[in-house]
Amino acid sequence: MKNRKTRLAGILGASLLLAACGTSGSNSSAPPGAQGFTPPKLEALKALGQPEGQLNVLAWPGYAENGSNDPKVNWVTPFEQQTGCKVNVKPFGTSDEAVTLMKTGQYDVVSASGDASLRLVASGDAEPVNTALVPNYADVQPFLKDKSWNSVGGVSYGIPHGWGANLLTWRTDKVRPAPASWSVMFDANSPYKGKVIAYDSPIYIADAALYLMAHQPDLGIKNPYSLDDKQFTAAVNLLKQQRPLVSEYWSDYLKESQALKNGDAVVGTAWQVTVNLTKGEGAPLEAAVPSEGATGWSDTWMVAAKSPHKTCAYKWLDYIVSPKVNAQVAEYFGEAPANPKACAEMTDKTLCDTYHANDAGYASKIAYWTTPIQQCLDGRTDVKCKDYGEWTKAWTEIKG
Repeated sequence: MKNRKTRLAGILGASLLLAACGTSGSNSSAPPGAQGFTPPKLEALKALGQPEGQLNVLAWPGYAENGSNDPKVNWVTPFEQQTGCKVNVKPFGTSDEAVTLMKTGQYDVVSASGDASLRLVASGDAEPVNTALVPNYADVQPFLKDKSWNSVGGVSYGIPHGWGANLLTWRTDKVRPAPASWSVMFDANSPYKGKVIAYDSPIYIADAALYLMAHQPDLGIKNPYSLDDKQFTAAVNLLKQQRPLVSEYWSDYLKESQALKNGDAVVGTAWQVTVNLTKGEGAPLEAAVPSEGATGWSDTWMVAAKSPHKTCAYKWLDYIVSPKVNAQVAEYFGEAPANPKACAEMTDKTLCDTYHANDAGYASKIAYWTTPIQQCLDGRTDVKCKDYGEWTKAWTEIKG
């Protein structure tokens, strides 16, 4: 759990301008899943060769542990022993950092969140993946495959690894009845004014857009990351309306846990790991995905286009989603594994139930983080949508 603080606190840095990464030449007839741009023409590896003896891994902290942080937590060394691929791990703290490092050509694989993956595809830094060369891919949950954050135009650009939702959580002794809607956080007349805690990132604008999808359908929002001027203004105004309700914006889950424990906050947005920690320390806390759904993350292992170690890279992609290793990562990191066979390998046999790992219906309620770009992700071509630079500016205004 300690690594989630490092990994997610700064997950969405400033200046996520995908349009600057080669999104010109867009296909106006592209389906919504094509992200509104045509990627550079790169081919996936056709066949494995002899392992090259080395692999440079760019990863969120907690995704490629070699025993240096905790001698008991090490799945890198067994991989090296099995494949002969010597692994060099470089951890990164934000998606922006990962994108910058990938441009150096020094890394073979990267664990990318949805706000980074599309940029890596558009810039040509990541290439399509031949899933037939990744045997364990067959076992990956179908609801994580061929999605807008890991594929373009039906072409896979990576292997899904782990996922989770941004939940509505509340103190059961303070919030009654149990809320079924995000309205407890967004309604100007919420009885919990001054006791609401919200996520501190421009991507939180998507949470407001998701709420508006259900409560103001006349706005026509189809995708909370694809907002035209009118839709974006409505989401920003909703968050400005929410501002007096908010006691604190959090990016450190440990600080949020403390606020919920001591009663400074009684309702808010949280990760499952936060709920587990807070409940485990005695606070009367529950959490759920409300009626409107929720935002969340799904991470993908991608192969660098310039990688000179592609056989080792593919062996890593297959290894990291193998049942035993996917279980190790999910438990240490705090998320649902992509491979359902990992559930039988868990030390904590309740983890997959806690994280809803095998619940496709639950997963379908999640709007996974995706980079907002000018080309509308919902397939519209008659308007321009707000890119992440605009989201960042608006977030500064919202917080005041």
